[in-house]
Amino acid sequence: MTTGSVSGGAAQQSADTARGRLAGGRLGTLQIVFFVIAAASPLTVVLSTGPFSLRFGGIGAPGAMLATGAVLILFACGFTAMSKYVRDAGAFYAYVGEGLGPRPGAGTALMTMAAYGLCVIGFIGYLGVFADQSATDILHLDLPWQVWSLLFAAVVGIVGYGQIDVGAKVLGVLLTLEIGVIVVLLVAVLFQGGADSPSVAPLSVDNVFFADGSGTLFLLAFGAFIGFEGTAIYAEEAKSPERSVPRATYLAVGFLALFYTLSFWVVVYGYGVDGALEAAQRDDFLNMVFAQADQYVGGGLVTALRILIVTSFLATVIAFHNACTRYMFSLGRDGMLPRALGRTHPRMSSPHIASLVLTTITYVVVIVAMIAGLDPYLQLGTWLYASGVIGVVAAQAVCALAVVAYFLRDRRGHSALRVLVAPALGLVGLAIALYLMISNFSYLSGYTDPLPNALMIGATPMCFVIGALIRRRSRRFDAGQHPEQPSSPVA
Repeated sequence: MTTGSVSGGAAQQSADTARGRLAGGRLGTLQIVFFVIAAASPLTVVLSTGPFSLRFGGIGAPGAMLATGAVLILFACGFTAMSKYVRDAGAFYAYVGEGLGPRPGAGTALMTMAAYGLCVIGFIGYLGVFADQSATDILHLDLPWQVWSLLFAAVVGIVGYGQIDVGAKVLGVLLTLEIGVIVVLLVAVLFQGGADSPSVAPLSVDNVFFADGSGTLFLLAFGAFIGFEGTAIYAEEAKSPERSVPRATYLAVGFLALFYTLSFWVVVYGYGVDGALEAAQRDDFLNMVFAQADQYVGGGLVTALRILIVTSFLATVIAFHNACTRYMFSLGRDGMLPRALGRTHPRMSSPHIASLVLTTITYVVVIVAMIAGLDPYLQLGTWLYASGVIGVVAAQAVCALAVVAYFLRDRRGHSALRVLVAPALGLVGLAIALYLMISNFSYLSGYTDPLPNALMIGATPMCFVIGALIRRRSRRFDAGQHPEQPSSPVA
């Protein structure tokens, strides 16, 4: 390589950094899928959300997962079609801005950024709890949750500061391991047989949609898919985004829907319908899957689950940290937030300043929670996670409306079924999900008093209002595109 080519490459990289461009061509379809599935944290969903769903929502948890996946696939039809024309690290920001206008776009961006940030901090609380339990059980190392939370917050910050493909490699390894151990359990239960004969009750319409507690089932189910739109967040960094983003979206949602449904159904099958409901009502209900692993496979699998639930949460926090920093980057690049957030690292082309800011905020909130004596799971974790779920699903609903509005003006050669009918049906499903989440919110928050619930429910929607009010004029929304990037698809 000649000196001239080196200096030319360095100059181009410097120019990209000055313009606030992320590194393009780093991520393939499977790497994007890893980020999205890791954000959903499938192992922790099976180990914790599954028993919780059975406890409060009844036997229809597997069917609720399948129905939720169907709603999100409908939404994804229009969402992925629009990804060919609008690419930005702040996916909902750009999509809603193009479909509904700059103020709703800005409001959605700030709401989504806040929702992801709340999830990051809440999951750091969860991570501290599970790391404490696992270290005590396996290593006989008794350190307080505070130590683990602060340690893992630093790990997440370091990974988020660096190159995006490094984070993808870490997530890929962790995700493969956590799915692998669940597959081992599923195979063992299916081959050895459950307590009773196989039952379709967990998939029946009555148990999924009309049983007492059905609202809780869907509240938890939509929470289990949170972050799937992350496929579009990475469009600027993707290889052939016009192909990789739609593929990654369908693969991620389809895989999660089938994985959750099968996993929940097999857990019920292993216990038997009555046995599963009985076990879910016990005080140690969160140990249901661990107990089943010990029964069907042995202590080795239990140990693996104890370790991988920690790495699963770590993968989740990394994925949400990456998503949040890309919204911060996009808002900084467009001037809604300080423009320093829109700068990228001169060598790694990562949104390093946004990552440092989010890591600092995480540390501050966690330390304040420690000083205040908040419970890391029921308060620090669940309060922030619950608010974050509301914000992300609300953003998905607004985006579904924006997709319909965008393609009503010009279908751009797509069929009406894909870009109008499917996302409209997805919007209906998301609206129903929001209603169920709000009406059943006390199950997540742990409060029956309406005031704390109202504050947590309203936290992220209030960010929508603030974002719409403080939105500044930017070239992207004025011209309908990013100043450095055309909004038409790349051939």
